[in-house]
Amino acid sequence: MSEHDTQHPAQRDQVPTAAPEGTEGNEHGAQVSTDSTPPGIPDAAIPELVIISGMSGAGRSTAAKCLEDLGWFVVDNLPPALIPTMVELGARSQGNVARIAVVVDVRGRRFFDNLRESLADLEAKSVTRRIVFLESSDDALVRRFESVRRPHPLQGDGRIVDGIAAERELLRELRGDADLVIDTSSLNVHELRAKMDAQFAGEEEPELRATVMSFGFKYGLPVDADLVVDMRFLPNPHWVPELRPFTGLNEEVSAYVFNQPGAKEFLDRYAELLQLIAAGYRREGKRYVTIAVGCTGGKHRSVATSEKLAARLVSQGVETVVVHRDMGRE
Repeated sequence: MSEHDTQHPAQRDQVPTAAPEGTEGNEHGAQVSTDSTPPGIPDAAIPELVIISGMSGAGRSTAAKCLEDLGWFVVDNLPPALIPTMVELGARSQGNVARIAVVVDVRGRRFFDNLRESLADLEAKSVTRRIVFLESSDDALVRRFESVRRPHPLQGDGRIVDGIAAERELLRELRGDADLVIDTSSLNVHELRAKMDAQFAGEEEPELRATVMSFGFKYGLPVDADLVVDMRFLPNPHWVPELRPFTGLNEEVSAYVFNQPGAKEFLDRYAELLQLIAAGYRREGKRYVTIAVGCTGGKHRSVATSEKLAARLVSQGVETVVVHRDMGRE
């Protein structure tokens, strides 16, 4: 008997069958997929994604809780490498998970380096993501950690300020990429929730949302400002005795400010400039902008200008929130 006769008859008589479309047989007859497209995310079901990050103690948990109350599916301290997987699972939930928020922070130290790779993966899959960054001053963060008597997650054997400095350096690039930066230094829990509600509570996502914030230069620049306007080129109503007790919300103060030479012209020109900037932000996919309007004390000129500027933005179709950071602080 030859070596070929040792084959089972069923093996000798077996006829190869045609491989299904998208596959081909290998040398052993196995079907091998030739479709190079990896399993991805169904385009029609891609959920909204918000990544919440920022400084420890700046209010990440409060921001996440706010989104959870608004109906978002929230995952706290998710390793960045798992974000694309989370989005894909949401896409396959048949619409049950349409909005996902993930909290990414330095508690996942060894995973944090994977965030950049995950963001690139999401972009390759055409997933629209927004980054919300919670910021706060060193003094405010130190007070918060001391009040709860907990160490900073990065301080090690050093001081709280050492951990804060290390975290700022680690998050510097991410802060620069953020779509929305919220400075919580002077905010309480309710004020932070109000800011999150103002940005995410709407049923339909607007093209651009703006926060116009008045402030006093003597109290420092707002760290979350995208654009800064200096109104100190106008006379200060503080030096008018009958106007000093009032604020820029008062009609007499507003009239005094905008009756000054150059005030109305400045407002007109700056509103036109903002139209160009807003169009550029939309093209770049930036959905949030904070415009900080300053004067010496944040009481008269900046407040009056913020109100007028916000009204112009609303007339241009920009959803706008007005915040007077330092009014009443003197």
